[in-house]
Amino acid sequence: MPATSSPVRFDPARGLAVLRTPNSVYVIRVGSDGSPRHVYWGAALDTDDLAALPAAHSPADSSFEADADPDELAPQSGARFGPAGLQVRYADGTRGAQWTFTGHDIEGGKLLLRLTDRRYPLAAELVYRVRPDSDVIERWVELTHTGGDDSGPITVDRLDSASWTLPTLPDYRLTHLVGGWNSEFQLRRDRLPVAETVLTSRRGLTSHHANPWLALDDGTATEERGEVWTTALAWSGSWRVTVHRDPVGRTTWTGGFGHDGLSWTLAPGETLRTPVFAGLYTPGGFGAASRAWHTYVRGGVLPDPDRDRPVVYNSWEATGFDVDHDGQLRLAELAAGLGAELFVLDDGWFGARTSDRAGLGDWTPRPSAFPDGLRPLADEVHRLGMAFGLWVEPEMVNRDSDLYRAHPDWVVHAPSREATEQRNQLMLNFARPEVEAWAHHTLDRLVRENDVDWLKWDANRVVTEAGWPGQRDPDRLWIDHTRAVYRVMDRLRADHPRLRIEACAGGGGRVDLGILARTDQAWTSDNTDPVDRITIQHGFSQLFPAQTMATWVTDSPNVTTGRTTPLRFRFHVAAAGALGLGGDLTHWSEEELDQAAALVARYKEIRPLVQRGHQHRLSGPGGVTAVHYISEDSTEHAVLAWRPTTRFGHHSPALALPALDPTARYLDPDEGTTYSGAVLTRLGIDLALPDGDYASSLIRLRRVG
Repeated sequence: MPATSSPVRFDPARGLAVLRTPNSVYVIRVGSDGSPRHVYWGAALDTDDLAALPAAHSPADSSFEADADPDELAPQSGARFGPAGLQVRYADGTRGAQWTFTGHDIEGGKLLLRLTDRRYPLAAELVYRVRPDSDVIERWVELTHTGGDDSGPITVDRLDSASWTLPTLPDYRLTHLVGGWNSEFQLRRDRLPVAETVLTSRRGLTSHHANPWLALDDGTATEERGEVWTTALAWSGSWRVTVHRDPVGRTTWTGGFGHDGLSWTLAPGETLRTPVFAGLYTPGGFGAASRAWHTYVRGGVLPDPDRDRPVVYNSWEATGFDVDHDGQLRLAELAAGLGAELFVLDDGWFGARTSDRAGLGDWTPRPSAFPDGLRPLADEVHRLGMAFGLWVEPEMVNRDSDLYRAHPDWVVHAPSREATEQRNQLMLNFARPEVEAWAHHTLDRLVRENDVDWLKWDANRVVTEAGWPGQRDPDRLWIDHTRAVYRVMDRLRADHPRLRIEACAGGGGRVDLGILARTDQAWTSDNTDPVDRITIQHGFSQLFPAQTMATWVTDSPNVTTGRTTPLRFRFHVAAAGALGLGGDLTHWSEEELDQAAALVARYKEIRPLVQRGHQHRLSGPGGVTAVHYISEDSTEHAVLAWRPTTRFGHHSPALALPALDPTARYLDPDEGTTYSGAVLTRLGIDLALPDGDYASSLIRLRRVG
């Protein structure tokens, strides 16, 4: 194959496909059996070297071992004994697929490999896409029943988006995210066992407990050094990723959407398309991997990445369900005085909603709280110079609601089972077309009639008793519900171009590349304690950029943990994302309000760096952690540093800033001090942290000369 500037090439004579990114190369070979097999993924190699790569060879050849060449999508056929990414059943009971390769297409950075089963009316297209200036490779599958009406259905028990393969390494380490409500995005790094390791959500949502992102390395990578392979699934429902390290040295993983036991009936002429499963390789450690993901999310996922995320004030922690026009207006006036740019009226404004036991589904203003509706409050908020937002939970319903009384059949339920309530609510089945239509009509009217600029879209329970009475294929709700949520969000944004949406699910229960493709940011966690948030935000940043991370300053003692922390510390932790305010401002002293206004103004000075800059995570001596943000042209810098606790008599040492240019000089515009880049990269900068616990600082630097 001759050298070319195209990111995608296919050599029919060799059956070899090569995908190039700025810092990596990915190689596939169509095997003699017609199945695309993985060849290489890693640092760039010359085209001739790639063509000469030998076929894989198992170090334990025997009739008891699997095929040596790993599949790009493993079916249930042949000598394949690892997890199958494609599981199908035909009308005669036969399982699996045996492929014939029927051709390819290339369009720009997109490669399509076409496969057809040798005996049955089944076709697959394996799709790869390389985006310009990105190291991320997007992959998905389109599976089609190609038979006529008399050929019978094909049952799909599993259809993953992609299988990925690592080169042979001395050892393997798995990095992933775990957690729960109020403790999301906890980073774990563990030696990968010789076994199948399953990461999954069986909840119908992405989940607080795991995230469809992972990274693998040889156990020696650090934040700034070492080879890292990492993938992320763009799906907001149930999902599964299985990592397989087998006894003879192969490490692969396969992942995609769907629930355990899912069966999807594929009718003649029907196509099932999977969500994107994206992956990237970097030789620059976990920090470089995160920065590559952040660039990809901004350039290929977010609907409006270049707009500043506003400083939000949300009323929930101030008022709970006890909301009315006058009380909300008073909070709005105080928030505007602090520099807030968006006021969000949270739960309690609608139907009979005075607690979590009633009202969900009845999206009209509660007359006793808003006798003239919401428009007067919206108009006043706009007059104060802020955008107006509303909390909604359109996928849910209380039994005590007009909607449920009118349409009890709209909820996800199995008629012969008692429906489990969580937070005193049930889940509406958006997979039903009439429910999807109701949701869009209701939200469209709400936005239009009340001049709403922002929706905080929440989801405070998961799927139980999954059923769809009267539907011949009830398992479809696991996928169709999520797709309908996507469609409603997409239609709302198309109908109201200035509308922005924040994703929420009891905090960080639905944060993934799929939901972020139609929202502006995500509520990271219901836990706003700044000490806990440092860890939560660290895990969140492994994949997601700071502009998508909603971060609030709330009251002290914290409502979740009871911890008392200084206002400055709370602000400096929240300044690492899309800053918001959430406390009861009517109880803040004049001194606190003045300090908050100054800190909001300070945040706005660094907001472009935080929300669109390159992020470097730092750990220093003495329990200090920090985040260093760098502008695209490397001239502007901001460092946020935190030290939750300190030992008596121990002053925090200087913090090294290795991402700076050691040959340059840097000015601190606030202090008027100029530093040598060599000193800052090697010896570090004095953070000037105050004495005691919960110390923090914000330092700006500007490259000069």
